[in-house]
Amino acid sequence: MGAKRLGYTELGKQIKKRLIDKDMTARQLADALGITPQYMNKILHGERSGEKYIKEIKRILDIAA
Repeated sequence: MGAKRLGYTELGKQIKKRLIDKDMTARQLADALGITPQYMNKILHGERSGEKYIKEIKRILDIAA
């Protein structure tokens, strides 16, 4: 039995949609933020708030505040 997989948070869904719109991967976003892809994934699924990165994520992906 593996770990329970959490779905995307509302913010996670918004981020994923913008990544697709911008033809960008979550790994590329993580690299731009200076975090690991694993940590990016935890933000997308709500396992980490990623509070200190949210403003920068929104700037990079042109998400309205």
